[in-house]
Amino acid sequence: MRKLILQMQMSVDGFVGAAGDEHWQLWEWGANCPWDDDLKQDFNAVFAGIDTILLSRKMAEEGYLTHWGNAAKNYPRDPFYTFAQRIVEARKVVLSDKLAASRWERTTLASGDLPREVKALKAEGEGDMAVFGGAGFASALIAAGLVDEFQLFINPAALGDGERIFDCGGFLKLRLLGSKAYACGMVVNRYAPAM
Repeated sequence: MRKLILQMQMSVDGFVGAAGDEHWQLWEWGANCPWDDDLKQDFNAVFAGIDTILLSRKMAEEGYLTHWGNAAKNYPRDPFYTFAQRIVEARKVVLSDKLAASRWERTTLASGDLPREVKALKAEGEGDMAVFGGAGFASALIAAGLVDEFQLFINPAALGDGERIFDCGGFLKLRLLGSKAYACGMVVNRYAPAM
């Protein structure tokens, strides 16, 4: 059975979204990316093993697929943006009871019981599945015990307040899979639920 990997940007004090309009992420997905080459390479390596991307309705409607589709078109020869091409090529599944049909290429809808749908998706396909938020969707997946690996991109900022992803699931013991610090200031911590 394949893994569901949750990848989230996070502040050092555990927030995934700011309460205000602070610019706290090293890279806010625009043209200027201060990530160092090692981080860019490792980020792309994750996408090499992904064949399905799981999205919330909100994230799909807010332009996630359009944004990375445009990045793939705008930077076709930049090796860093290989991940954007993977996003375009990968199967996408939007979990929603509110949409009647998909409006996005290579994207299907799944609805109903979140644990049932995600467990069915884990049983099919060969590569891993990835999910990138938002906070409410990530929290629901965590609370349902559906995340197999957490990849937390810790940005060098403390927000003091904002959105969290671990508030709904109660106590969760994790096992460290790896931790790596990068020259740009990012630290990536990888965890799996402890069995």
